[in-house]
Amino acid sequence: MELSQLRMFKTVYDIGSIARAAQVLHCVPSNITARLKSLERELGTPLFFRDGRGLRISPAGEVFLDYATKILDLAEESRHAVVPTRAPCGPLRIGAIESSATGRLPRLLAKYHALYPQVSLELSTGTWAQLLDDTQHHRLDGVIVAVNIERPGLKRAVMYSEDLILIASPSHGPIRKAADLQGKAIFMWPPGCPYRFALEQWLLRHDQVQSIVSIASYGAIVGCVSAGAGVSLVPRGIYEQYHQGAGWQGYEFPELTSIDNLFYWHENAGRHPAREAFVALLQTEVGSGLESGDCWDSGMTQTL
Repeated sequence: MELSQLRMFKTVYDIGSIARAAQVLHCVPSNITARLKSLERELGTPLFFRDGRGLRISPAGEVFLDYATKILDLAEESRHAVVPTRAPCGPLRIGAIESSATGRLPRLLAKYHALYPQVSLELSTGTWAQLLDDTQHHRLDGVIVAVNIERPGLKRAVMYSEDLILIASPSHGPIRKAADLQGKAIFMWPPGCPYRFALEQWLLRHDQVQSIVSIASYGAIVGCVSAGAGVSLVPRGIYEQYHQGAGWQGYEFPELTSIDNLFYWHENAGRHPAREAFVALLQTEVGSGLESGDCWDSGMTQTL
């Protein structure tokens, strides 16, 4: 078993095609096919099944993937370990829920690129469940989500907290309590979103039962609110990103407490200088900024 075989195996899994993997690895497809067959003979089990024109990983391949990833990560870590002063470089795959990617990360990503131009950073968005699953299976190096739960093999740390702000067009009149939402359209992300859950629980505590329109886009949600079509509950990062010229008012309620956003990474990922530099910058630029209140414009909202 050689590192080159493991690298071929993981690249084929990541891309889903031997032909495209050959392009990435700068070799001919027949070489990859032969090396994978040799690896399967050594292991005594198939790692992939043919699925039409593509490939589907086998159950044994799923198990082997975790070990292959650990071995490749350790090999890369050992290579960097002998050059401790080297600046972070190489690929970095970060995932984030859309509220974080839209409201908190744009300026941070620009600064990160300026500080570490040798890092090839990829940002993916998705649901928190999908992002955690991708981290568990080493498809992402770390993710930012707004849930705090145990997941096998993952470590986590709180990065910052998001205040929750109810936004509505002035045409709806002042909103001072949950009952003031009666009869108004509510636009939120689909079920599973922690911010939607916070709003649903708040309404239930005040005996308010209302239907919620599911929209999986903050741009569309704030567009609907700006047009006077209804209301929404958004994290402060989204509020700050869109409030200028949006034509709506923000309301804060003590019962709608802030929600932590956490960074998750795999416990077996080993040392990853690019990821560690990203987390350090995130804590400095977003975490500490939120704690001090320097980046908040609280005068734009009403606290009730």
